[in-house]
Amino acid sequence: MLNSITDGLLCCLMGKTTNAVGPLESVESSNGYSFMEVKPGRILRVRHSMPNRPAPEGPEEPQPGGPERGTVHCKRKITVYRNGQLVIENLGDAVRSEILHCQNGSGEPNGTVELELSDLASQAPAQGPARTPGCGTQEAAAAPGKRRKRKPKKVVNIDCKKQITSCKGTHSDVVLFFIHGVGGSLDIWKEQLDFFTKLGYEVVAPDLAGHGCSSAPQIAAAYTFYALAEDMRAVFKRYAKKRNILIGHSYGVSFCTFLAHEYPDLVHKVIMINGGGPTALEPSFCSIFNMPTCVLHCLSPCLAWSFLKAGFARQGAKEKQLLKEGNAFNVSSFVLRAMMSGQYWPEGDEVYHAELAVPVLLVHGMHDKFVPVEEDQRMAEILLIAFLKVIDEGSHMVMMECPETVNTLLHEFVLWEPETSPQSLPVPAPAPPSASQ
Repeated sequence: MLNSITDGLLCCLMGKTTNAVGPLESVESSNGYSFMEVKPGRILRVRHSMPNRPAPEGPEEPQPGGPERGTVHCKRKITVYRNGQLVIENLGDAVRSEILHCQNGSGEPNGTVELELSDLASQAPAQGPARTPGCGTQEAAAAPGKRRKRKPKKVVNIDCKKQITSCKGTHSDVVLFFIHGVGGSLDIWKEQLDFFTKLGYEVVAPDLAGHGCSSAPQIAAAYTFYALAEDMRAVFKRYAKKRNILIGHSYGVSFCTFLAHEYPDLVHKVIMINGGGPTALEPSFCSIFNMPTCVLHCLSPCLAWSFLKAGFARQGAKEKQLLKEGNAFNVSSFVLRAMMSGQYWPEGDEVYHAELAVPVLLVHGMHDKFVPVEEDQRMAEILLIAFLKVIDEGSHMVMMECPETVNTLLHEFVLWEPETSPQSLPVPAPAPPSASQ
């Protein structure tokens, strides 16, 4: 027990990765790291930075527009037919951009993606089926005359009002949650955590089980999607406040989606970084890294480290140092195999994502070899309120490669709120790195 406590403290204070944390009642350090026992013997390292704010002398700054500020009506009809066809009708006045502007790191547009999902009532009857990128055999729209002849398999109606407001570091009801993906740790968020902490935000970032300094159970069932999702639920319930913003990378995006679906009144905004398309997870193929699971089963930790290097656009000394400092893929081969084979989440399909009424920012590194840009484009088309940002200089680990650009994008989205008129949606554009400081 003494050794476990010593290892845990060293992990928090010195960044040592042990994966051998013992059961602890409560161990916290002065630098914001702590251990949280989500289940008996299942312990996660969590970085929780709570800014020291002076007691307010009066009421919080007035909010122009009153209680209706930033309120939008989210209304859509989702129809699934027996042949797998998916039809989405946006019926309300929810804020939505008809064009998703893809931008590079300098802030200049480098292309557009036209949305195929629109109000079907405005389409001409003679219009043929419209296919969207990455949709496989599914169709996003079909001629109304043909659609009425078929009986739908499932119909989901969304009708709610969302108040989307600006979240500043001075607001005491705002918390930012950062969730990493397979083989990473909370250390990959170092630049983002430091950036938002300095701005006065309360931030929370856990190590997934088997990663970083969290405990690593030697049982495959400990690493299924549902087991990890319950861990994230426990962390969220402990630290959540009135307005919570979820930021996920790769596999971590799935847990953000899960929490946004489970707690629609508490999740204010979501940021998905290289998360891929709105596809249900299946262990028979690697939806995160686009590689067969059987190949990953054979990877040793050394090969896994080399494999993750493909997540960087460049292969210089800087990238190698970032990989080391971020504890990226510093996990055992057992944990890696269990994580990949445990990615079973049949509920997380396109309909599940289409039901989300929370604003979402998608950030994609153009050189990502794991997640094609078409997958993030498809995600943007399915979501009700979504922005897609493409960074030319980045790849899968874009938040480590281009921290200034990513920090600016994230911060502007955190501060964004809809204009008074729901007809237009301001898309936050990345400013020069010097402007973000």
